[in-house]
Amino acid sequence: MISSSQPIAIELDRIVSLCQQSPIGKRLPGALYIHRSALSHLDPQLQAYANAARAIAPTLTEFTLIKFHYDRPKISYLFYPDFDSDPHPQLVTSWQIDLANQTLGDRDYTTSDNPPILHRKETFVAPDYPGYETFAELTRQEEAIGLLDKRRGMAIGTLQNWLDCLAEFGVEIHDHQVIQSPEFDRRSVLPRIERHKAAIPRKDVSRPVRLALEAELFAPEATFFDYGCGYGGDVERLHEKGIVSAGWDPYYQPDAPLVSADIVNLGYVINVIECQAERREALIKAWELTQQVLIVSAQVLINERTDGQIAYGDGIITRRNTFQKYYEQEELKVYIDQVLEVDAVPVGLGVYFVFRDRTRATSFRASRFHSRASTPRIRQPSKRFEDYQELVAPVMTFFTERGRLPYKGELSTEAEILDEFRTYRRAFQLILQVTQAEEWDALSDRRRDDLLVYIALTQFGNRPKKISEFSPLVQNDIKSLFGSYRTACILADQMLFSIGDLNFVKKCCQHTPVGKQSKRAFSVHRRYLDTLDPRLRLYEGCANRTIGRLENVTTIKFHTDRPKISYHYYPDFDTDPHPVLHTSMQIDLRDLTVSYKDYSTLKDPPILHQKDRLVGSDYPNADKWIELTQTEASWGLYQNEQAIRTRQGWLQCLAEHCATIENHQLIYRQDADPEALKLAKAAHQTFAQEFNRVD
Repeated sequence: MISSSQPIAIELDRIVSLCQQSPIGKRLPGALYIHRSALSHLDPQLQAYANAARAIAPTLTEFTLIKFHYDRPKISYLFYPDFDSDPHPQLVTSWQIDLANQTLGDRDYTTSDNPPILHRKETFVAPDYPGYETFAELTRQEEAIGLLDKRRGMAIGTLQNWLDCLAEFGVEIHDHQVIQSPEFDRRSVLPRIERHKAAIPRKDVSRPVRLALEAELFAPEATFFDYGCGYGGDVERLHEKGIVSAGWDPYYQPDAPLVSADIVNLGYVINVIECQAERREALIKAWELTQQVLIVSAQVLINERTDGQIAYGDGIITRRNTFQKYYEQEELKVYIDQVLEVDAVPVGLGVYFVFRDRTRATSFRASRFHSRASTPRIRQPSKRFEDYQELVAPVMTFFTERGRLPYKGELSTEAEILDEFRTYRRAFQLILQVTQAEEWDALSDRRRDDLLVYIALTQFGNRPKKISEFSPLVQNDIKSLFGSYRTACILADQMLFSIGDLNFVKKCCQHTPVGKQSKRAFSVHRRYLDTLDPRLRLYEGCANRTIGRLENVTTIKFHTDRPKISYHYYPDFDTDPHPVLHTSMQIDLRDLTVSYKDYSTLKDPPILHQKDRLVGSDYPNADKWIELTQTEASWGLYQNEQAIRTRQGWLQCLAEHCATIENHQLIYRQDADPEALKLAKAAHQTFAQEFNRVD
């Protein structure tokens, strides 16, 4: 039930998740649309949510569609009086109900010359709805001739633009049938597209295949097939690594056989196919060839690409006469999931893994939230332990990785260990004699947190209903660390609920020993993400669960004044005292919109100060960075933070202080004007005295 006492942010996340999983209705990146007749097919929580909205406007009875908004707690009721009879009915009235403010708004389209209209009517209703097949057949006809490919090139969502589109294609629609003029030449509206020119010669493996290699998806005997291999670079590179590889391409290798393989790559193929039916067919065919894992990648929309390009269908035509569809990251996942009926795993911007075996998929997802940990040190050496150290070492390693002792059958050296100690617990007693028990308890806590973060995030996708859907190893983790899967889910959901409160998130940030605090954000080096409060790891996981992280990310920024996560890439973080920002990606957790910025071509890019605050004392050269920050602060270089945010501003600041930086040390410039240097030193001395007094 929806309760006014529950935080809206958490409820909205749950509503969005249920909408995205709904088998009925038209799912768009920002909302779910469903016909009123199909309301009973929705999850009971969505029905209750809709009923809560109707309670605000009990007299609202004339409506056709219900729109569940993703960006805010709002439901719209849309009235299309001719939904059944008109192939593309016009919107007459809409009512918007804001559940947060308990308000009702409306809009009348009866006097509009260009009202919104509907397409793909079958997507709004259940398959048993009268007319469903008629609606679906009309959609198939419209797709076949390219009418619905005009979503970007021409805004066909309104009446006049739709009529213009029909005129351009020389067709009319009668009784849900497309009637085309015999004199119409289809080629007159089709530009010349040369798909093969989109292929790129490669000297190394492509990014998607590299990610698969890094994820250790390739077992020793794994086979590889590249569907749409272009010049065959990935096939050649993997063959050099000893992996049995093959590929097919409709232009470069059309006669090569299509063969099944453990791992199939569909690399940047679906974004260069202008025909939606062919695009779908390519995805399905690649999946049919997949025995274990399908790698799907496509171009994602990270900034505007309109210069010199022609809008066509749901993409653009480039200067080279190739077609490109730039997906939104969320849109790409939805497309893969809907076509293949799967739950694709994001591993990077525009790259997804699709697993045949759900158990393997859940294990892979869980492994991505497995934090780094070190085996506790030997603190009290003993002769008895030294005698058995080699024998019990696998037990110590296993406990470090899993946070628990092994179950029977989980260690290859089990027979030797149990032959000597009879039980793993007795072997562990020997280990405890030379190590600190608290350190092992901390490892268990860490692995418990890892699992909670993972299980909490499954709430946004297809959470396993039974513990048996996990691998035996993870099943044993859950039983050992939580007692039951039900308990783990309850604790995970409680953790997820807690991060809906930004004030709570802010407090978690403030109590974190590593990281840089500011008024509106908390930033930390990626290396220390594992060490954060598990609720902050979960907060960040809400961003990358669908989008993935920015590749080569250096720092992660938690916005504490709004639900957002930013990823920053500083290529020279370790070597440059004030590294330059190369790229950034910001994800809004409310609707998962992505803002991507490339600073590499800017003449005056942003730079980073006080980088020592982003890392722990164990980071290489952290002591030098701390000293540099203290010196810069004591000289007064941070007085005007706004002015020194960019490279030119910082260089100007150094020049004014007659300073330069060498080997992470702030020193006076040898070529500085003597009089200016004298004044600068005096100013530094005065400021340092005040700085040290306040500090």
